[in-house]
Amino acid sequence: MDASFRSPEPVDESEFLEMTQQDPVQARVLQKSLNHLASGLAGDTLKEMAQDVLAGRISLRDAAQVSAYAEQAVEHSAPLAEKWASMSDAEREELAEQGQQQLNLEQRELDEERRARAAERPTGRQRHDGRGWSAY
Repeated sequence: MDASFRSPEPVDESEFLEMTQQDPVQARVLQKSLNHLASGLAGDTLKEMAQDVLAGRISLRDAAQVSAYAEQAVEHSAPLAEKWASMSDAEREELAEQGQQQLNLEQRELDEERRARAAERPTGRQRHDGRGWSAY
């Protein structure tokens, strides 16, 4: 193997923050959506795209520019757009409320994970940590 070759590193939700205007909940939802696509539920083409994005081989922005991926995404989203268009305002509002509830759940999970990580960190000051020292 060529010593200069570096395999891509799997991405985490922080990779999607730019695309979600720095919203960690939306970034998490985007990553979960890619995980679902990577399972093959939308066919082999979108499975390949999602796996490549999640593995760090291509950015989501670049993947969207690949015509084969874009065509499959449009093809799979067309029925959803048709269903949305046929819904009443009340059905759309109900669906929007369900979506908001899901986002709220994701936010609670994210907050809990952050609390758990903070609780795992040492609370005492470490020796020579530099805080509290002054030459004056």
